[in-house]
Amino acid sequence: MYLKSDFYYDLPEEQIAQTPAEPRDASRLLIYDRQTKQIEHKVFRDIYDELREGDVLVINDTKVLPARMYATTGNGGIVEVLLLKRYDLDTWEVLVKPGKKCKIGTRLTVSDELSLTVEGITDSGERIVKFEFDGVFEDILSRVGTMPLPPYIKEKLKDQSRYQTVYCKTDGSAAAPTAGLHFTKELLDRIKEKGVTVAPVLLHVGLGTFRPVKEDVITDHKMHTEYFEVSESSAAIINKAKEEGRRVIAVGTTSVRTLESAADRKGHIVAQKGDTSIFIYPPYEFKIVDALITNFHLPESTLIMLVSALCSREEILSVYETAVNEKYRFFSFGDAMMIV
Repeated sequence: MYLKSDFYYDLPEEQIAQTPAEPRDASRLLIYDRQTKQIEHKVFRDIYDELREGDVLVINDTKVLPARMYATTGNGGIVEVLLLKRYDLDTWEVLVKPGKKCKIGTRLTVSDELSLTVEGITDSGERIVKFEFDGVFEDILSRVGTMPLPPYIKEKLKDQSRYQTVYCKTDGSAAAPTAGLHFTKELLDRIKEKGVTVAPVLLHVGLGTFRPVKEDVITDHKMHTEYFEVSESSAAIINKAKEEGRRVIAVGTTSVRTLESAADRKGHIVAQKGDTSIFIYPPYEFKIVDALITNFHLPESTLIMLVSALCSREEILSVYETAVNEKYRFFSFGDAMMIV
C-alpha cells in the first residue's frame, strides 16, 4: 500500500519552466529503457529516431479554452471564474474565487456580452452556473477569457498558441495535454513519412490534473472525472497494431487514461464516449500502452503515480533524480521524457 509521501522528490524552484522552449522541438528529451535500465539524453526532435515504422502514436487533440475570466458582483466585488466542465449549451461547472461571494442565486457580470447565475454547488465546492449571452459562446469567450495557465507558472504567456498543441481540434480543456506541446507540424510530417501512424483520441483535461492528493494513503484519493472519446477509426488502428505486435505509444498521460479507459478485459479498444475517473498507480497491468512520451510531473501528484506504474516507483524516482541533477526543466512548459 503506497502513501502519498512515497512519490515525493526534491525539485529546485528554478527548474520549474516558466516559458516554453523555442522552437517547440528544441526541448530536451530523456529516454528511459525499462529493459536495460539505461538513460539517454537527447533533444526532442530526436524522437524521430526512437520511433519505428509500424508504431502507432496516440495523440489527444483537445483544445484549451480561454477558460479564465473575471466577473463583478452586484456590489462591485471581483470574482475569478474558471470553466471546468460543460453540461449543456449554457450550463457549466466552474471554479470560483472567492467562493463566499458566490452563493446560489448570485448573479455575476463578465462583460456586456456575458453574465452568469449560480444555480448549484457540488460536493467539492464547485459552482454550477447558467450563462446568459447573445451569439456564439466560444466567440464571446475568445474576447473575454484568458488561458488558464497552471499556478506554478508566474510569467505571462506572450503567445497564447504556445499553450496549445499544433494538432488541437476540439474545444473543451481547462489545461493543455502538455506532452504534445513539443511536436511541430514538420516533425509530425517526418514521423508519418517514416511509417508511423498517428491516431487521435480526445480527453478534455480538467483542473483536477493539478489538484494535490490530500489523503495520505493514495487509494483513498477520489479521482476527478474527465470527458473522453475514442472514434471507430482510431480504435481500429490501435486494435490492429496490438494484434500485429506493433507498439502503441501514448503522447501524454491524458492519452494513457483515454486508452486504458476504453480498453475491454481482452485488451481491445472499444470506440466510445463518456466520462472517466480512472486512477492508475503501481502495480497496474497496462492493456494497451507500450510506451509513453510525457513531461516531468509534480511531486506526490496522480500523474507521477501513473508514470510510476509503467515501471516502478523506485525506477521513476531514480530517473527524476537524474533529470534534476542534469538540470532538466519541469512541468507544463518543461522538457520531455520517453519511457520505452
